[in-house]
Amino acid sequence: MYEARPINSIDKKTSVDVSDEDIHWNHKNDYAEFLSLDIFLSLQERQWIGKHDELMFVVVHQISELWIKLLIDELTYLRDTYLRNDDLAHCAPTLERIRSIQQQLINCWEVAVTLEPVKYLEFRETDGFKGSSGFQSYQYRMLEFILGNKNEILIKSQENKPKIQEQLIDVLNKPSLYDEVLALLSRWGKDVPKEILDRDKSGPYEHSNEVESVWYEIYKRYRENWDLYRLGETLVDIEYHFQKWRFHHLKTVERLIGTRRGTGGSSGVGYLVKALDITFFPELLTVRNRLGEDFD
Repeated sequence: MYEARPINSIDKKTSVDVSDEDIHWNHKNDYAEFLSLDIFLSLQERQWIGKHDELMFVVVHQISELWIKLLIDELTYLRDTYLRNDDLAHCAPTLERIRSIQQQLINCWEVAVTLEPVKYLEFRETDGFKGSSGFQSYQYRMLEFILGNKNEILIKSQENKPKIQEQLIDVLNKPSLYDEVLALLSRWGKDVPKEILDRDKSGPYEHSNEVESVWYEIYKRYRENWDLYRLGETLVDIEYHFQKWRFHHLKTVERLIGTRRGTGGSSGVGYLVKALDITFFPELLTVRNRLGEDFD
């Protein structure tokens, strides 16, 4: 009969025995080589400001830029591979990944907010930091352009980087994620106005009553339009998490510098408050005012 031993009598080990493992001790193309760790980990040195908190500040923002890079790649893949080819059946894994990436971006602010305001002010005005601002993040501009918040004047922040400017102009002129969704709705027999489909894609999208009515019919008969209904709700989910990220950014800045102007010249918290009013998929929000009217 099995007799349980008291938990405090279970053998404890202080190291893992690898003597019976077939470890590749001297593999040429190892983990560090594959990830270019020597280069990557050298990019977080305290070289500009020399304060203890610099490492955390740099790591948080570099990690955020990596997540943004991946988010841009996933949204572009969703737009060009699935939406453009009417393949809604295989969107789920990509959409789940997008949601997870967005959550990681939100989590980055949870680390940044641990910086004490007096410690931040110690290096905010130093020569190494002065003039540097998240407003200048060209990846963030690419991300907003892909999602539909297109504003050509913001490319001016990259005037001294011609190659980056070219990339931003290219993304600006391409259809946004929502542009491709509306084109898909039209191909699926929905009455999206031709002037919406043929509009200049480099400009900001404006709310359309006709497009709102298209979404209303989809939501009204959501059972027979299930794939399109779920697509609409997925877009709302993407925007919801994007706004959570914006809000966490705003509250982090407010906690660190109050209402001071941003280092890039913006009004700081005031500018971030204005950004919260920007929506990517306007009809998917306004259609909610009509839900329940004459539903089948």
